[in-house]
Parts: sequence; C-alpha cells; structure tokens
Amino acid sequence: MEQSLIIEVFGLAISLNTLLSLVVTVVIIAALCIVCTRNLSVEQPRRPQLFLEWLIGFVRQTVGGSITDRHTQMYQLLGLTLLLFVLVSNMLGLPLIVHVGHYSYWKSPTADPVVCLSLALLVIMLSHYLGVDKQGMKGYIVNGYLKPSAIMFPMKIIEEFTNTLSLALRLYGNIFAGEVLLGLIASLAIAKGPLTWVVGVPLQIIWQGFSVFIGALQAYIFVTLTMVYMSHKVETEH
Repeated sequence: MEQSLIIEVFGLAISLNTLLSLVVTVVIIAALCIVCTRNLSVEQPRRPQLFLEWLIGFVRQTVGGSITDRHTQMYQLLGLTLLLFVLVSNMLGLPLIVHVGHYSYWKSPTADPVVCLSLALLVIMLSHYLGVDKQGMKGYIVNGYLKPSAIMFPMKIIEEFTNTLSLALRLYGNIFAGEVLLGLIASLAIAKGPLTWVVGVPLQIIWQGFSVFIGALQAYIFVTLTMVYMSHKVETEH
C-alpha cells in the first residue's frame, strides 16, 4: 500500500499529500466565493449568485432546524463554511490518483484521520466556548451537565468524548474507504491492460458517482450534527 511522505511544517509533522490537498481546498473555496459574489444584482442575478443564494438558503434551513438562538446568522455562516470545506475536501481525491514510487502525493484531506479529528475537536471546542459566552461558566455547567439531574454528570462527560470521536470517525471512515476502493478498482483496470478495461473503467465511473453522493451526504451530516451539538450548548434546557 502506498505511503504518505511526511514533512515538518512549523515543527509539526504532516503528510505532504494532505497538506497539498488542504491548500487546494482553500484555494477552490476562495475562488468559488469570489466568482459567486462578483457583480451582485437584485434585478438580474447571475447563475453563480443564484447558486450561492440557494446554498445559503439550504444552510439556513439546516441550522434553523437545530438552533433557534437569535444570533442564528453567526451559526449560518459557520455552517456554510463547514459545508463548503468538508464538501470540497471529500471530492478532491475522486478525480485522480497520484502515486510516485511507493508514495502517494494526492488524496482527499478528509481521508486523513488527523484532519477529521482536528475538525471535530475544533467544532466541539467552539461549542463549549459559545455556551460559556452565552450562559456564563456557572450557568453553562448547571444547564449543560447538572440538568435534569446531577447524577447524569459522568454520562455527560463521556458523551463529550463519544460525540467528538463519532463526528470524526464517521467522516473519515466513509471517505477513506471510498478512496481505498477507488484505488483497488483502478488497479483492477490496469492489471491486464485492455482486457480488464472493459470491467474496470465502467466500475470506476459507477463508484466515483456513488462516492460523489456519499461525499455530499457526509458533508451535510457533519454540518447537521455540528449544529445539533452546538444547540445543546447554547440553548437552555427546560
């Protein structure tokens, strides 16, 4: 199995293929936002503007189903950012495979467990910060961990770890497994030359289409679960 070339960035070890794909992800999202927000118009909106408006409306519905806080616009912006990042990250490993020798130089960032775990930790820690900021430290602890009964406190602590792991591993497992299968199908397609193209190429196209669906679904699930977890932190239970 191909290995990832490890390099150091600011003293931190990171896979080169993950770093390259993360940079490309950020560039793609920035370019998409620039294109969709150029020459905005109310009377004659262009197709990129309509696409962005549709995407914002979709995120607004997703967030509104979980959080009823009066500052929902902030959560909508966070949801849009997460959706774009996870969606683009899930798709990057589908179009091509780049292997040189025994090393892989390209894959989806979300096929790296470190990226998924870091993203999950980031949103969980942000949910804690927002909860404390809204309710104060005492109110946050009482409402988040001591209600409806203080006996639930140990279970609430365990829940914090399980939420983080499930959020990260669900995303990682689906994207990583999809790319492994794409690699196996590609190996099948070139195993015996043109003889195996007949089977490998159609199978590759079918699986790539299915992977696009799974990648989009996992991006939606990640954003939805993030908003559900945040709603538990920023809204008081009655």
